Amino acid sequence: MNELNYKNKKLHFSKIDIESLAKKHKTPFFLYSEEILSNNYLQFAVGAESAGLIDPLICFAMKSNPNKDLVKILAKLGSGADIVSGGELKRALEAGIPPEKIVFSGVGKTEEEIVYALKLKGHLNSFNVESLEELELINATAKKLKKSARVCFRLNPVVKPKTHKFISTGNKTHKFGLLEQDILQSMGQNKYWSHTRLVGMSVHIGSQLLDLNATKRALVRLCEVALKIQAPLEFLDVGGGLGVDYHPDETHKLPRIDNYMQIIAMTFEKHFYSKSKLRPRVVFEPGRRIVAKAGIFVMKVLRNKISENNTFVIVDGGMNDFMRPSLYGAYHALIPVKEAKAEKECHVVGPICETSDCFGSNRMLPALKTGDLLILKDTGAYGYSMGSNYNLRGRPLELLVEKKQKLKVINKAQDYSDLT
Repeated sequence: MNELNYKNKKLHFSKIDIESLAKKHKTPFFLYSEEILSNNYLQFAVGAESAGLIDPLICFAMKSNPNKDLVKILAKLGSGADIVSGGELKRALEAGIPPEKIVFSGVGKTEEEIVYALKLKGHLNSFNVESLEELELINATAKKLKKSARVCFRLNPVVKPKTHKFISTGNKTHKFGLLEQDILQSMGQNKYWSHTRLVGMSVHIGSQLLDLNATKRALVRLCEVALKIQAPLEFLDVGGGLGVDYHPDETHKLPRIDNYMQIIAMTFEKHFYSKSKLRPRVVFEPGRRIVAKAGIFVMKVLRNKISENNTFVIVDGGMNDFMRPSLYGAYHALIPVKEAKAEKECHVVGPICETSDCFGSNRMLPALKTGDLLILKDTGAYGYSMGSNYNLRGRPLELLVEKKQKLKVINKAQDYSDLT
């Protein structure tokens, strides 16, 4: 669906007039669409079922956007959660996701977090184990509590996907996952298994994946190691990371959901199901693909600055609000709220005291003046969740366009009294 379009030369998002909205709510703010979020989730779920994948469980990656109202929407649609902290675990539970639909990933689980998870009514789908010391701690903690912990090995498949080096996670130089030899070494050792049960194998090689060749290689490795350990696995977890087309040039590269699901189905059939009597379910951990395009960031122009042949458009949003461009050099489209011909090359920058506080360099935009509105596109993922109070700036407002175009405040803007 076309989530952004002009009507009478005014930009609308999910049928909401952004200019009118900005007259009622102080900029900058995030604006999300329940309709787009729901459609993205359902497209993913239908794709998995259409490919014939066994009993698919979609665990939304909470790190991409843990806003409780958004997670509640996904929970009602049947989503589980991929979490990497005790805080994300509590948020998933508060949003109505049952423990048995939650996978606990992350390399730094603390004993306190493990105890909390083990004491829940009902069990987690799994602790996705990323080191042998972690497995030993989970086993020892479960023993103290007289519990049995469900665990899953996260395999490091030693593949290099085509993505930014900061969000690549599948090589042996990365902190994530266990190498095959470490997994095989642990089998049968009592210090790991007296109070744990191996129920799954997982793999996750990175984020913003547009080329699925490395994904396929990682899935083959997952199948190979899963067969070698000869355990009665309940599931195979294919991770997440499926990308979106932030840049227009990425649209032709964007993996279609049905193609992605067919790759998984064919790889599992050839490399696992044809060689085993087991029929484990398939678990997914998508985040960005579900929520990125369900959000935009609305900013106001503060002023222009001309420095010889450089034109700087200074806006009221900053890298503390949305840091992907400054952290990764990531591209996000900048779109004026009033439709006009692009005639000027400029740099769109924020007020933060860092040169990296730049949302886009050398962008062709209409002539903009104080008070004009700009939106940063596709900011539903890794926006508010990665934000900060740098420069003692309050975190921005978050708004949700509910179905039937009702508007809801889902996070108030912070003022100075909220800061510590």
